[in-house]
Amino acid sequence: MSLPVRPASAVLLVSALALTGCAGGSDSGGDDSSEAASFGASPSGTLSAWAFDNADDVGKARLAYAQSQVGGVTVKLDQTSFDSQKFTTRAASGDLPDVVQMDRALVGTYAAQGLIKPLDQCYAAHHVDASTLFYPAVADSVKYRDQLWAVPQFYQPAAIITNTRVLDEAGVKAEQIDTSKPDDLVAAAKTMYKASGGAPTRLGFDPVATGQPELWMLASGGKLMDDSGKPTLDDAKNVTAIETLKKISDAQGGHAKIKSFSDAFDTFGKNNQYVKDQVGAQANAQWYLNVLSPYVAQEKISAVAFKDTEGKPITYAGGSAFVIPASAKNPDAACAWALSLVSQPAWDAAAKARSETLAKTPGAINTGLFTGSPAADTAIRQKYVKATGNAGFDAAISTFYDIVDDGKSIGVSPAGEAIKNELKNAITAALLGQKEPQQALADAQAAAMRSYNQTADQ
Repeated sequence: MSLPVRPASAVLLVSALALTGCAGGSDSGGDDSSEAASFGASPSGTLSAWAFDNADDVGKARLAYAQSQVGGVTVKLDQTSFDSQKFTTRAASGDLPDVVQMDRALVGTYAAQGLIKPLDQCYAAHHVDASTLFYPAVADSVKYRDQLWAVPQFYQPAAIITNTRVLDEAGVKAEQIDTSKPDDLVAAAKTMYKASGGAPTRLGFDPVATGQPELWMLASGGKLMDDSGKPTLDDAKNVTAIETLKKISDAQGGHAKIKSFSDAFDTFGKNNQYVKDQVGAQANAQWYLNVLSPYVAQEKISAVAFKDTEGKPITYAGGSAFVIPASAKNPDAACAWALSLVSQPAWDAAAKARSETLAKTPGAINTGLFTGSPAADTAIRQKYVKATGNAGFDAAISTFYDIVDDGKSIGVSPAGEAIKNELKNAITAALLGQKEPQQALADAQAAAMRSYNQTADQ
């Protein structure tokens, strides 16, 4: 399982871990997977794992530790990326491995379909208490119908990284970048915004609206699903969130121009949007500090928390997880191995490896690891995250640590992937003016409900 410290795609997106496992199963498991699965604590034999691609220093250290904990078990990694269509195809043919790494949003779907095993007995066999090992929001993100269905890893909190140079030039205070006060936020964005010939040359505030839309809904007091996992995309407070995003967008030339401009950012390079002063503030996940750290001398940044309607910090606990297919041939080894990968010693080994990697790079900054485990996060921060001498960058690091306890889970649903996709489609349509926010969400709700009904009826 590799860790997402280096970004893989775009700002605010949480990169998936890679620990591949490829192996065969027997059948899809059917309804039997909803019954209590039994696990032993003495693994042996061969273990196959899929979707463990691109393991970095952190991932390799954890893999090495986990291997040391499963004795003579032979671990075979399929180091290719997870693919949901491939997963269901392999399940239908009885060709799934013992462990698969995937986005946590998919866990509810496969649990409802009977394609993965419930893991309460897996945790119990190894005397692991998920409620203390993980942040509450992280544990909740793999819990469906009062059972645990996965072993979660990583939790990348999102906040707003500010460009102090741009704020100072425009006379905007950091406290005006406040998602609990939409009118003030829109005004601040408009004050910092610059354009030439009708096209943006600087965004005052880039909300990255479709990058992690769940966060905007939660901050507005909305929800994506109810406690049973049924979609609630047409919640009135979700409408309010999209209306706010449209105000932010319209104040800066509109969504199409914003996207065209931001797509051209050198997001991962030396001419990134903070070096070039192309943003005054931007929503980002914690890993983006790692991208910015090599260029700290050319930037002037800090950060502020996302806030809910009451002015309290809020973030969203997304990430990846390990599941054990219902047809796994070696569930005992799969359970022991997956839990070893998220144990305190595994994270200690990962943090040491990361520190050694950074030590070889002059001026490198250790921003910490956000593991999904509060004990591991605290230990790593205390041992490896030191003051850099750059007050703004240090404040940004602290902001992400300060908000990690404020994470929320969007819930777990048989239609988890459809809910995420339909929400993104609704936001895009509303921001482009193709639909009113309420209609866009109503259409998204109808589509998500079709997926929910199809999956829940299986």
